[in-house]
Amino acid sequence: QAQLVESGGGLVQAGGSLILSCAVSGRAFSAFAVGWFRQVLGKEREFVAAIGRSGVKPRYADSVKGRFAISRDNAKNTVYLQMNSLKPEDAAVYYCAANMIDYASVYDSHYNYWGQGTQVTVSS
Repeated sequence: QAQLVESGGGLVQAGGSLILSCAVSGRAFSAFAVGWFRQVLGKEREFVAAIGRSGVKPRYADSVKGRFAISRDNAKNTVYLQMNSLKPEDAAVYYCAANMIDYASVYDSHYNYWGQGTQVTVSS
């Protein structure tokens, strides 16, 4: 099993930046693919970014490509989402998800383990 805890959300003005963290407990962190998804109240959950094992290129949603960057630190069992040039449309609850797969999946159904979410609010 694996447990995921997101942190780093908060309130930021449009154009600002935030770094989200996803701490993953488990003895095989390096074998997990990890994705970031976001959800607005009343809307479907949507893919943001995903990173796989070493050697697998990360994937990004078109809406965040060039602004967001996903990375992982296997020594700390943590995945990060650097969010720059934030827009009001980026406001959502952000979730990280993981599964022991060998690719960076864009599909939420491919992930078995989910965090509790962290709120990102973008003003003005």
